[in-house]
Amino acid sequence: MRGNCDTRGAATGRRACSRQAFGHPVLRSCLVAALVVGMLIVLVSGVRAGDRNVRHDTRVGQGQPSRMSEKEAGQEVRLLFAGDILLSRQVRAEMERTGRNPWHDWPSLFHQADWVVGNLEGAVGSPVDCLKGLEPNLCFAIPETSLKVLSQAGFRAMGKANNHSGDLGEAGRTATRQALHRAGLEALSFEGSPSFHRFGSITVGVVAFSMVAGADSPQGALPSPVLRQKLRLARRLANLVVVFVHWGSELLEWPNAQQRRAAEWLIRQGADLIVGHHPHVIQPMECLQGKPVFFSLGNHLFDQKYPASKEGILADCRIAHDELTCGVIATQTPVGSAFPRISQAPPLGVGHAVTPKSCVAGLGTGFTVAGQVLRPVASEAEAVHGDGMVSLEALQGGEVRWKTRPMELLAVDSGRLAGPDGPELLVTLERHLSPLDREQSPRPYVYEVTPKGLVARWRGTALAWPLIDAALLPGKIGVLCALHRGDSYLMPNPATYQTRIAAYRWNGFGFSGVDDPETVGRCNEFWEMPASR
Repeated sequence: MRGNCDTRGAATGRRACSRQAFGHPVLRSCLVAALVVGMLIVLVSGVRAGDRNVRHDTRVGQGQPSRMSEKEAGQEVRLLFAGDILLSRQVRAEMERTGRNPWHDWPSLFHQADWVVGNLEGAVGSPVDCLKGLEPNLCFAIPETSLKVLSQAGFRAMGKANNHSGDLGEAGRTATRQALHRAGLEALSFEGSPSFHRFGSITVGVVAFSMVAGADSPQGALPSPVLRQKLRLARRLANLVVVFVHWGSELLEWPNAQQRRAAEWLIRQGADLIVGHHPHVIQPMECLQGKPVFFSLGNHLFDQKYPASKEGILADCRIAHDELTCGVIATQTPVGSAFPRISQAPPLGVGHAVTPKSCVAGLGTGFTVAGQVLRPVASEAEAVHGDGMVSLEALQGGEVRWKTRPMELLAVDSGRLAGPDGPELLVTLERHLSPLDREQSPRPYVYEVTPKGLVARWRGTALAWPLIDAALLPGKIGVLCALHRGDSYLMPNPATYQTRIAAYRWNGFGFSGVDDPETVGRCNEFWEMPASR
């Protein structure tokens, strides 16, 4: 047995071979193999140890460039949006009684589109898990097995920012997100917004939120610093920003004053397309400031019996030649059924509306820093956990040059902080845990964008006070406008509603406070705050 070596483990192999005469050819090969195994173990251990110590200022994604499979320039991208969808009560009963998919007799409309989304009312779970105080017929518990009809019909995503997504509490929200993922559907939530979707060379950013109070959530109000931050990130990184919003008054066929004010505010913050739901009836489509606004799509799959609630529309939006145009597809639910059908006649609710077909919105050109286009890439973890994690990849000459690891990215900006002759730098706002204040909160970072990745020039703190948001001030070189919480590090109170605004200037090594009244006043204007605050 002197000619045999055991190489099942690196250490075992080395001991067995060392007892042999190294001159024997077989033994020499055995020893070399054992040494290689040992070196590989050391290398792998080193890589794993290094992963634990990777810091955000390291260069990332330094592999070979990869060729992107882009759509041809000008090729159309088609997005379809459906209104309220119910998978409980009489809808579930009809599915069980007939054994049919609600869209069983539809043409291949959804499968031909690039992306189809609807507003899913309810949460995955059992009726016994409904929150206390909810009437049984108003708690929309969904069996997970029912979700398969959505993916079979051709839906790609479901909006979960609505007043029924919390009918089963936080456990129901989590179960719904995970069940949708297992069914091949993305859950569009406020917490996970903006979500980014790539269609060839076009990136669409979607922000979902609700202005209607739910069983476990208060009514959303505008203006909102958090929503503004999400819209600003989407505006920076996407070519098209879509807002999928739950709002309005039930069964009211006209948008109320709150909806109109909200639509104007959303467009000022960067929305290109607004798609609304919740009233359960169709509300007018309008062109506001050159942007298509669908105030309410009405019901799509629901069991309400009012004549107006049995009509709905699909927002049929198309992207081509760097422009967005939208039309409508009418649907109608027959009497005695909850299953929708495509209607050839225009719905009654559209007769008084201005169709947005003539409302043509241009696309954004993308976010370019130091000659490289930075694009968002959603992580697999974000799809499962809804934690908003996203990576950035750099595109140059049609090739992906590098990609960051996933991070909780809140905002991005760029500027020549040191002056007009200085390098163009990337400024980000990221959520990190700091040992100083022991909070998982926003931290500003400054990066140099190189051909091989990002190199940190400054790893941020929360500046002078706990931070809510921060952005470079347009027209002022190197000035950062910060929106702070009203508390302090000495007396922390994360729940405070008070805020304060401060201005900072880049000094080459970080940001220093600015007391100049004119600069501070402009920061107040930037955050739409009175100058006295």
